[in-house]
Amino acid sequence: MNNQIYGYVRVSTKDQNEERQVIAMKNFGLLADRIVIDKQSGKDFNRPGYKKLLKKLKPDDTLVLKSIDRLGRNYEEILEQWRIITKEKCAAIVVLDMPLLDTRKEKDLTGVLISDIVLQLLSYVAQTERERIRQRQAEGIAAAKARGVKFGPPQLEMPKEFFNLKKQWKEGKISARKAGKILNISYQTFLRRAKQ
Repeated sequence: MNNQIYGYVRVSTKDQNEERQVIAMKNFGLLADRIVIDKQSGKDFNRPGYKKLLKKLKPDDTLVLKSIDRLGRNYEEILEQWRIITKEKCAAIVVLDMPLLDTRKEKDLTGVLISDIVLQLLSYVAQTERERIRQRQAEGIAAAKARGVKFGPPQLEMPKEFFNLKKQWKEGKISARKAGKILNISYQTFLRRAKQ
């Protein structure tokens, strides 16, 4: 059987567009049915498309990536997956954005050393970028909360009767369930708003 060439494309969320990576794969000569796409974070390798692709890889097959961070963003795991693909599976890897990371070529000891150093450096950069993104998100959320920005769905506007029913509930004259029914809201919503 002929050696196969597969492309692996990953975007972090369902909203992100994978088209740029897919175009790069097609320009490399890959057919659409040879491109595997995951829409999932690169924090680990528990991704359905990647797992299936890894099982398919045979010796002398080739895995094409647009950039190393599309493989993942965890330094240790990128190095481990690289080892599994190139050593255990005996398949080749081509990273389009980094020609030094092309294991198809016969390399002398110096070439292997250089590609190992580049791989480690790029893996480190990918994980560092992921950590920076998470830090920026946390800082942005904290700053928004400090400004009074509320997260989650907007609160329902309570009818005028709410305040009277809240008073009755606090005095033990009415149950939360009955108050919720009167207001046409769930008793959990009534309780949450009454306790605010």
